[in-house]
Order: sequence, then C-alpha cells, then structure tokens
Amino acid sequence: MARRRMYQLPERMVGSPDDLSGGIKIELVEKYINKHKSFLPRYRYLENLYKGFHDIYKQPEKESWKPDNRLAVNFPRYIVDTFLGYSYGIPIKKTHDDEDMMQSIAAFEAANEIEDHEYELAKRACIYGHAFEYLYQDENAKTRMTYFSPAEMFVVYDDTVRKHALFAVRYGHHSDTGIPFGEVLTAEERIPFDDGVLRAPEPNVYGRIPVVEWILNEERMGLFEAAAGMVEAYNHVLSEKGNDVDAFAEAYLAVLGAEIDEDGIYKIRDNRIINLYGTDDAKDILVQFLQKPTADGTQENLLNRLEKLIYQTSMVANISDETFGSSTSGVALAYKLQAMSNMAKTFDRKIEKSLSKRYKLFCSLRTNVPEHLTDAWQDIKVTMTRNLPKNLMEEAQTAAQLEGIVSHKTQLSVLSVVDNAADELERMQEEAQGEQSRFAVYDQQAEDEVNG
Repeated sequence: MARRRMYQLPERMVGSPDDLSGGIKIELVEKYINKHKSFLPRYRYLENLYKGFHDIYKQPEKESWKPDNRLAVNFPRYIVDTFLGYSYGIPIKKTHDDEDMMQSIAAFEAANEIEDHEYELAKRACIYGHAFEYLYQDENAKTRMTYFSPAEMFVVYDDTVRKHALFAVRYGHHSDTGIPFGEVLTAEERIPFDDGVLRAPEPNVYGRIPVVEWILNEERMGLFEAAAGMVEAYNHVLSEKGNDVDAFAEAYLAVLGAEIDEDGIYKIRDNRIINLYGTDDAKDILVQFLQKPTADGTQENLLNRLEKLIYQTSMVANISDETFGSSTSGVALAYKLQAMSNMAKTFDRKIEKSLSKRYKLFCSLRTNVPEHLTDAWQDIKVTMTRNLPKNLMEEAQTAAQLEGIVSHKTQLSVLSVVDNAADELERMQEEAQGEQSRFAVYDQQAEDEVNG
C-alpha cells in the first residue's frame, strides 16, 4: 500500500519589523517567496485531492497481464461541498442600524457579487486551511474584491504579541523562465516586481494592507486533511478489490493428468491454462478452474471501517447515508449534525473577524462612506444561518404557541420564510392600517346610505 506523503503545515509567516527599516528590498521579497515555496507541494496535494486526482493514479503500473484497476472515491470534494452547503448555503447576512451604511454595504456587495465571492473564499479556506481576499479600486474608483488561494499569496506578520501584518506578497511565475513576478502590498504602497527588480511604487489609498486572510482554524489545516491518509488507503483497497474481481473473472483452467497439444495453447498468461501431465489413466485426469482464496469479507470490513473513520475524522456528516434521515426526531438529527455544527460555529467566528477587517478597509475611503461613518464597521452585525430542511407546519405551530409569551418580532423570527422580522412587522402594520382605512370607507358609505 502506498504511503501518504506528509507535508509541513503552513505556519503564520513571521518577520521582524527591522526587516523594513531600510524599506522593501527585492532580497527581502525573494527570501519570503523561497520560504513560501516550501508550502506549495502541500497546497498542490490538497487541491488534487479535492479535484479527484488522487495518488492511486500515480502508482507504478503493474505487468500487462495483471489486472490494474485505479479506482478513487472523491471523499474530499463531498466533505467540502457538504460542509459548505450546510454552513453557508444560505448567504451570510450583514445588517446595520444606520440606513445610509446599509445602502453603502448593499451597493458594495451587489457590485462584487458577494454571495458567490464569499462562497468561493470559504471553499478555498476549507481546501487549503486558509485563503486571501484582495481589495482594490477599479477604473471608476469603486472598491472591488477578488480571492486568491494561499499558493498565490501570503502575508508576513511581525514577531510581537500583536502579530501585526508587515506586508503581503502576491506572485506567480513566468511559464517560460520560472522567474517570479507580482506585487508587494504595504500600508502605504503597492510595489510591482518582475525579473528580480522592484518597479515604481503606487500609492495605497486604503492606508492599510488591502488583504484579508480567511482561516478555517488556527492551525490552517484543510477540512479533509486529517483524513487524507484514510482516503488514499480506501482508494487502494477498493482498487485491489476491483483487481480481485477481474482475476476471478479470468481464472486459470487446470488440466491435470493429460497433455494438451502446444498448438492449442499460445500463452499461459493469455489463455490462463495450466497443463500438468504424466498419466495414461483417464480416471486420474482432472480438468478444473483454479481459484485463489477470497478476502472479500476482510476487504468489505476494511472499506466500511475506513469510510466511517473518514467522516468521523473530518467531522462532516454523511447525509447521503440511507439511515441518516430515517429518524423523524429533530433532536436525533441534531445530534448527528452536532460535530459539523460545532465546526461551522468555529469557522463563523473566524469569518466574523475577517469581515470586520474587510469593512474596516471599506470604510476607510470617503468614496464608499461619508466621514461620520468611518467607524461604522464596528457596528455591523453578521448573521450565519445553517441550511437545514424546514418543516413550515411545525414552525407555524411553534410560532402560534408563542403568542402572548414573547414579542411579535421574536415570534416571527421562528419562521424560516421570514427573512427579516422587523421588516415583516412593518408590512403587517401597513396592511393593518390599510384594512382599517378600507373598513372606514365601507362604514362611511353605509352611514351615508342610511342617512340619504
């Protein structure tokens, strides 16, 4: 069985503030690029696992006459997509008490197609353990965003207790020469570089490094990384099981006690015939297919054990399992989703910190918000909603039973069909006022008819 390769986890890139005492130098940039390159094999491995290019396809080929199945089950993609659908299938919601701020956020998010942007960021954080959001100004001086994997960008933090970001580097390599190119991002400047030379710097209008790191956990481990070895083992066992099936389908025919003309046998490997002779007595001649001992039960037990451990280790529920939704109890279902829910809440807290940094950058520009809303990012409320099947009848019954016990706003918040309880209350009040006005007109018409 092929051994899984072990890679170094991507630690926070740490540097000293003294490195910047003489300004950014190309030697400093190249130093950290070379350090960052040590993480690239790990990023490629995790990306290949997610895309389905597993190590089973890279194993040495067997002899041409032997079965050589290469079967891979893409658990990593299932784990990531299931977790994202459950945790962030419903878009992240941001609210603010100031109407002007809400309008600015709405316009900003609409221009950046925020739902797809945040989903892709979260997906990369799940695959690699972290990812980067990059803010820039377009030709119309509008704040735009894009995302990068940690294979394309990194941030260098200082070695103080604050862990303050010193600078960020976005880079790639020329396909023909392999020479790196890209840009260095500091709080004051954007400095392009290419061919070992720093180019003329451009001012950074944000006054802060315009890069926000999204992390899945402090260790920056991918969602399926701890189970990667078991995924590779599962693929190996499954492939060997396929080889056994092929071997049984092409069993050797043994003819014992009688000689077969060589003209009737081309190759034992091709025809799968073993001929042993040395008797003239017909009753001693035996013709039968050879079968090797089967390990089907052992293989099935190992596959079942590996599959169970893959989901347990990744802490993502196997919602495709036939028995998953068999229980009608909501409490039983909640227990099955408990581990995934806990992990989602941990990621929620990391995302909230990242969003706080994003909107701090957004509010730093007067083209985005007026002066009095410079610090409004501190009061943005972030809401994550788990994407679960809804029982509207049960919700309606629960909401009805809360009548007189809680406020109408809380009562409406129980209903998943209500996006915003405050807005729904306003609509209800408007409808009630409209009904009163309509009935008042009817009453006046009836009174006029009586008096007329």
